[in-house]
Amino acid sequence: MSKEERILEVAMRIFRERGYHAASMQEIADAVGMQKGSLYYYISGKQELLFMILERAIDTITTRLEEIWRSDLPPREKLWQAIINHLDIVSQRLDMLTILLRERHALSPSQQEAIDSKRVNYERLLQKILAEGVRTGEFRDIDVKIVSFGILGMCNWLYQWYSPEGRLTAREIAEIFGDLIFRGVLARET
Repeated sequence: MSKEERILEVAMRIFRERGYHAASMQEIADAVGMQKGSLYYYISGKQELLFMILERAIDTITTRLEEIWRSDLPPREKLWQAIINHLDIVSQRLDMLTILLRERHALSPSQQEAIDSKRVNYERLLQKILAEGVRTGEFRDIDVKIVSFGILGMCNWLYQWYSPEGRLTAREIAEIFGDLIFRGVLARET
């Protein structure tokens, strides 16, 4: 792992545990095992570090959804894969996704705009999957924007309560969420 990667991983853990505002660059430097001044060789400051983490988080979660959208799968399978992808990434990268969902407000306006643009792109990909399902008759006539927000809200909230040591795996939770979602969007039982 490169020094920059190590800094990002440590910062993610500290930001998640303590919150962005309570975390200090000194704390990050100490956890990485370097002098605080040496951090600035890799990053210009704490806000840039936060932006790098958030950008990585949204890019990570979007890359796979883009692949799912472009696939030849039927809409139902695309939606299922989108749910699994989202929950897998949230559960496997809790630090990164917690920060994305909780700390965006600490960015500068231009950084927020960049992250929001990527977030909207992610939402639109999910909406395209839902719209495709409506168009093909696989899903009933739904408000795809509102339904997409409901799906994302349900999946995103996982960061608040999911524990890898918990009773259910992320995949088992995906099964439960998928059942709820499909009962709401499918045009007919298949």
